[in-house]
Amino acid sequence: MDRQEQIEFLLDHYENPRNKGKLENADAAMTWGNPGCGDIITMYANVGPDEKLTAVTFEGQGCTISQASASVLTEWIKGKTLADIESMGHEELIDLLGRDVVMTRTRCALLSLDALKLALKEYERNKVRAENNTTIQKYQATQN
Repeated sequence: MDRQEQIEFLLDHYENPRNKGKLENADAAMTWGNPGCGDIITMYANVGPDEKLTAVTFEGQGCTISQASASVLTEWIKGKTLADIESMGHEELIDLLGRDVVMTRTRCALLSLDALKLALKEYERNKVRAENNTTIQKYQATQN
């Protein structure tokens, strides 16, 4: 895409955001902000038994780039695995959004990806805790 097409692509996602809204009973959720400009994004995700994202939504307020980036991200990552998301670099999202357009606002552009990665790390920690608690309970049951 040329620069004008990149701008139109982002404006479309800003004016007509995809997957915007709270995901009820989300497996993972994280609110993250950019103190420099006041942008705030909350990313929500549901994870299937195969560790693939089955639903991803967002809520937020902020500039065109932060909000459009969240919308683009929700479409781009649906169906990807937790490992795919974990290995995803900032450069991939910047290239997808249009490097020429977002390079002066990279913090805004990356806010949604950072929030999602934090949400999924918390999800994984909670999953391990739950598995450990189950193991402890089974062990304790055998001791009685």
